[in-house]
Amino acid sequence: MATDCGFSRDNDWFRYRTGAILVRDGKMLFVKSMYGGYYYMVGGGVHTGETSSECVERETFEETGAHCTANRIAIITENLFRGHDGAIDGKNCHVLEFYYLMDVPDDAVFYEVNDEGERLDWVPIEDIPKQDIRPAFLRERLSEVFAGAPLMHVINRETRDL
Repeated sequence: MATDCGFSRDNDWFRYRTGAILVRDGKMLFVKSMYGGYYYMVGGGVHTGETSSECVERETFEETGAHCTANRIAIITENLFRGHDGAIDGKNCHVLEFYYLMDVPDDAVFYEVNDEGERLDWVPIEDIPKQDIRPAFLRERLSEVFAGAPLMHVINRETRDL
């Protein structure tokens, strides 16, 4: 069994993960969280010995049923926050995230729910700034990706005491 790159020690939690920027017909695919009703990107933890591009392609297929290809890394994020739901509630979280712009085949068919039973929603690009998307900086910065911005490095510190 593959192991995710990450650890939990005392009240600290670290994870290395990827996220897929999947766009079709002027909409982007998000997962609707079962915990808080917010949106987050399709993706997941990188396994030991796996590259981030291999991970995002694997996770996209596992969660959506569609074979998509990693085009380029669009955003690298150092995401620091206090966990607020599920297994990370109250933990000091530090997540290193590689967000990839994905090539989506025209004939790709996507599931309506992911492998965890969470709903997959296509959100119109113009509505993204009005949605509850986590991490929150994505609401504004995704527009730069859609406009063709080069690789961005974002330090997202959602709490000052981490």
